[in-house]
Amino acid sequence: MLEALLWRIAGSGPLARVADFLDDGGPVLLLVGAAGLLLWVLILERWVYFRFVFPRMERELIAQWRERATHRSWSARRVREVMIRRARERLAATLPLIQTLIAACPLLGLLGTVTGMIAVFDVVALVGTGDAQAMAAGVSRATIPTMAGMVVGISGLFPLYRFTAAARDRAERLSEALDTRGTA
Repeated sequence: MLEALLWRIAGSGPLARVADFLDDGGPVLLLVGAAGLLLWVLILERWVYFRFVFPRMERELIAQWRERATHRSWSARRVREVMIRRARERLAATLPLIQTLIAACPLLGLLGTVTGMIAVFDVVALVGTGDAQAMAAGVSRATIPTMAGMVVGISGLFPLYRFTAAARDRAERLSEALDTRGTA
């Protein structure tokens, strides 16, 4: 049923190749694709946050800090700590989920390996080892999801590293901007 739907949507163009790839990889490949799509939506969200949202929030926090009457009192230091902690939490908001998806994609690919190898063993049990073509189809079904899971997972590592470093750097920069020394 899924194959027929994919072929109706795909036609004979480039989408047909995608439909063939999804068919060759089996149903686990759809899970890898869904996880990859969610991963890249979250990466795009973090990019927008770091590029557009956080700079505005940072300016607002610095302005609020500068408007305070005192910066050295105990309560002022607590307010500063809360401002920095909340900024750190917002900077790292979806990073654990991104990290989890990066780790889960290769594991989903391995699930595809297991299901593909089960198909190979089913063929061997039914027809013996004489049908190399049927066995090759099962091996293909086993390797495609593994490869796709690895590609999706690896593709998210660089953005995760960049966002983690940027979150640390921007939180440190905000901490320095809200310095309590040398102010009233």
